[in-house]
This record gives sequence, structure tokens and C-alpha cells, in this order.
Amino acid sequence: MSQSTTMRIWLTTALLATLLYSLSAEADCVLPAPPSRIPDGSSASSQEMLAAVRTFKQYNDDVDEYTKCLDFQRRRNLISIDVLESNRSSALNTLATVVGRFNEQVRRFKARPT
Repeated sequence: MSQSTTMRIWLTTALLATLLYSLSAEADCVLPAPPSRIPDGSSASSQEMLAAVRTFKQYNDDVDEYTKCLDFQRRRNLISIDVLESNRSSALNTLATVVGRFNEQVRRFKARPT
């Protein structure tokens, strides 16, 4: 076998491996972690609350992307409808719970005397 043939085989193998890796990476939907900290509305500064609002908006966007990924996987028959429904429900329930806790802190923040 010539050196150029060996090089072509090696390059083809490397390209195929890269393609397969990228396809498998696209197939995985990653559940976003909820924000780790919710500021205490009775004592948080305006800056802390605004930063938390941005964080929660990003978390909401991340959950939305996650559910879109699940829909995509379902359309490609990579996951069952049961897995889709279970994962979507879990993500949305977590989102609702965490956002509910944050909204309570926002109410406390707004109720503080000025």
C-alpha cells in the first residue's frame, strides 16, 4: 500500500469518527440545572434581584431549548413518546417550582418599605 493511500484511509477514518461523534453529541439533550441561589427578597439589593431576574430568564430559555431538543429527538425516533413526556414534564415542573420560589422573593422585595 502506498503512503498516499494510507494517508487517505487515515483521513477518511478520522473524518468519519469526527462526524459520528458530532452526530451523537447532537442527539443528547442536556437538562439545564436550575439556578443554585435565590436571593432573599427581604434583604437583597436591587442589583442582586436584577441579576437573579437575568439568571431566571436564561434558565427559562435553557429549559425551552431542552424541550425543543426533546421534540427533535422524538421526531427522529431517538426517544419514545413516554420518555419525551416524562422528561418534558420533569423539566417544566422543576422550572415552575423554582420560578415560584423566586416570585415569592420578588413579592417580598417589592413589599419592603422604601
